Amino acid sequence: GTRIVSGSFDNTIKIWNLETGLEERALVGHSSYVHSVAVTLDGCRVVSGSWDSTIKVWNLVTGKEERSLSGHTDWVRCVAVTPDCTRIVSGSGDLTIRIWSLKTGKEERVLTGHTRPVNCLAVTADGTRIVSGSSDKTIRMWNIKSGKEERALSGHAADVLTIAITSNDTRIVSGCGDGTVKVWSLETGKEERTFAGHNAEVYSVSVSPDRTRVVSGSDDTMIKVWSMEAGMEGRDLSGHTGAVNAVTVTQDSARIVSGSSDKTIKVWNLTNGSEERTLSGHVADVFSLACTPDCSRLISGSQDKTIKVWNLETGKEEMSLSGHAASVYSVAVSSDGSRIVSGSGDNTIKIWNLRSGLEEGTLAGHVGDVNSVAVSADGTRVVSGGLDKTLRVWNLVTGKEERTLAGHTRPVNSVAITADGARAISGSSDMTIRVWNLETGTEESMLSGHTAGVNSIALSADGTRIVSGSRDNSTRIWNLETGASERSLSGHTGAVSSVAFSPDATRVVGGIVDKTIIVWNLDTVTPRGSAEADPVSEIGSS
Repeated sequence: GTRIVSGSFDNTIKIWNLETGLEERALVGHSSYVHSVAVTLDGCRVVSGSWDSTIKVWNLVTGKEERSLSGHTDWVRCVAVTPDCTRIVSGSGDLTIRIWSLKTGKEERVLTGHTRPVNCLAVTADGTRIVSGSSDKTIRMWNIKSGKEERALSGHAADVLTIAITSNDTRIVSGCGDGTVKVWSLETGKEERTFAGHNAEVYSVSVSPDRTRVVSGSDDTMIKVWSMEAGMEGRDLSGHTGAVNAVTVTQDSARIVSGSSDKTIKVWNLTNGSEERTLSGHVADVFSLACTPDCSRLISGSQDKTIKVWNLETGKEEMSLSGHAASVYSVAVSSDGSRIVSGSGDNTIKIWNLRSGLEEGTLAGHVGDVNSVAVSADGTRVVSGGLDKTLRVWNLVTGKEERTLAGHTRPVNSVAITADGARAISGSSDMTIRVWNLETGTEESMLSGHTAGVNSIALSADGTRIVSGSRDNSTRIWNLETGASERSLSGHTGAVSSVAFSPDATRVVGGIVDKTIIVWNLDTVTPRGSAEADPVSEIGSS
């Protein structure tokens, strides 16, 4: 419970030191709003989902972006990490749920079945199932191992906006746009009871750790506490004068905390329903809340662009973390409580040292969206590519921009750095791949051959070859030293959105917009000039 992680409308994620309230660093890379963040149980990584349709994985210790996961075709509304920290689960407006390997970043499978956007999801404590809620009014349960839908739960009369699973994996609790809260048996899928009492959409539900109470927050400005077993509304917690956007229950089951559009946070006694205190300080809507594991502090994110740290015992504001240039929509605390990560709309992601409160680095300079970033192997430099057609080289130690690399005539979509840190490689919508000398900033070579924009590039581990994927529906292998196109890989009929080499450089993996993943064995493919290489395997989208 030493750090807070927050995601924001300013396109950034921030990490905050809970002790000092100072920003440790900003994680920059998303090109649109950060809608959801999750911290792995081991406290090592942050996963973020964004309106830019990507998921990014960040190293919470170093603040570096480890990988960007592409595949969704609409904004990512929710993300979660399995308890064993091996997989990422994401839900999107493209109607799908996707399961990704946290280690490799590869998409393992696509779960289809919802007929409208996926708004919320949760993973069971035993890591075997996903539960999802959608605007199609259903809740669906999925087997993580097989990817199959086990059952669909119907009963809500409007969008399912929020879900929670009890700590013993026996029940699902859902909140809906029809103002109701429902409790379902996880094993049978049967509806056990409905809690009716809200007069507007239910945006947030939480279950007490002892599983005896459900807390719901609604746009009717009310927080309600319900008896899980009796199926009765325990009490109304009245006091907010604006929509309740977030509720949470402390780990000791002693308190409820609520955040509202009335700009306040309220702390309630879970046993008797009395209001213990109101926390005032934000000057705009409170959108997100998180409690430290030791239940001593509360972190809140607001439309006023700040993150605040509060003492839950005294109700006093301990610190206010400023740095974002737009609303903070999501906050999370690392499991060891040492860092905060926040995401927002100012086109930056910040990581903060929660102990010192110092921001370790905000990289600003692009005049448009930042589409891609790469970090050198020695951790001294960052290279970024953007909508402004440039690459920028940053000193990671000082946070200063060392130089701007200009030459592309259209946006830069993908960048990479060679293992020795001497060169940067870039792929662009201008249909070219360019190789740059990082010491001099000069362009060494331009690789031409694609007939449409280059979406993705990757380097082999030995630094001798480049693989590129393009909107012209082709994947190409290039010799880095000579610039020659060595072979073309076939087997797909759609644009290539993402490419990667296996660590031993014997295989190339391509992600295709037609929802397939293709793997090629480079030891068996035919060199360019002969027949094109066929894939050794093709992984479907379901």
